[in-house]
Amino acid sequence: MIDHQQSARGEPRVALVTCTELSDLDPDDRLVLAPLAARGIAAEAVVWDDPAVDWPAYDLAVLRSPWDYALRRDEFVGWARTVPALANPAEVVRWNTDKRYLAELSAADVPTVPTAWVAPGESWVAARSGEYVVKPAVSAGSQDTGRYDLADPEHRELAVAHVRRLSDAGRLTMVQPYLHAVDTAGETALLFLAGPDGLRFSHAIRKGPMLTGPDLGVEGLYKVEEISVRTAAPAQLAVAEQALAAVPGGTGQLLYARVDLIPGPDGSPVLVELELTEPSLFIGYADGAPDRLADAIATHLARPA
Repeated sequence: MIDHQQSARGEPRVALVTCTELSDLDPDDRLVLAPLAARGIAAEAVVWDDPAVDWPAYDLAVLRSPWDYALRRDEFVGWARTVPALANPAEVVRWNTDKRYLAELSAADVPTVPTAWVAPGESWVAARSGEYVVKPAVSAGSQDTGRYDLADPEHRELAVAHVRRLSDAGRLTMVQPYLHAVDTAGETALLFLAGPDGLRFSHAIRKGPMLTGPDLGVEGLYKVEEISVRTAAPAQLAVAEQALAAVPGGTGQLLYARVDLIPGPDGSPVLVELELTEPSLFIGYADGAPDRLADAIATHLARPA
């Protein structure tokens, strides 16, 4: 239980977990600070790999923007296992930080973007036509991600070099067909937050297309996104619920979830990513969302250990 710490301090303490480059939190995450304070919850930004942090001193640690972990995933997963009260939990972090989870969801009949996997040391022969996305299985913020028109000899050469670069670094590579509907419809992110009876749909946003060509590197932690408000369609909500139902251990353990969808070739929503570790929650784009996130955190604090 958390009562012994709360009784000693008079209020629960929450760490909003971030990274050194965002030591004051992402601006969107700062929107939850006032609602938490209004609920008598003391929250502060804490850098995940700061060796001076006393994690047991917090009643709950909420993963928010530790976006520098991709090249140190093993260290990050190991750290997660040492945090007494982590949301989302360490086992979810282990499963969700490697995008091979998409293969598991596909096997569970969740409509997902088709994915070919190229292990380190394996050769990859590029197709002679079609547009494809190349990216590592462990990544954040669209880092090391590129779009290639394989009918273009230069693009084909760059795609092969991209796969080789990831392979030489010991990283598993994903190759996916580019879903052209993103150029017009954009990508839809559906946000879910914990309530007393489990995850509840909170709001949705639209992300504009981001991949314009080969990977040329990203300055900073992530590519800047074009965000706007969106109303979720019933078909999108249905796919989101199907994906969440396939999460190992169930959704009762989750504080939040983000389901990213793009229309497939037939117009039906296809899962691109299921974000359970450190997703932007875009609480600044929906009325009441900062309060709903604060309520979700309060709900987790009220649970027995």
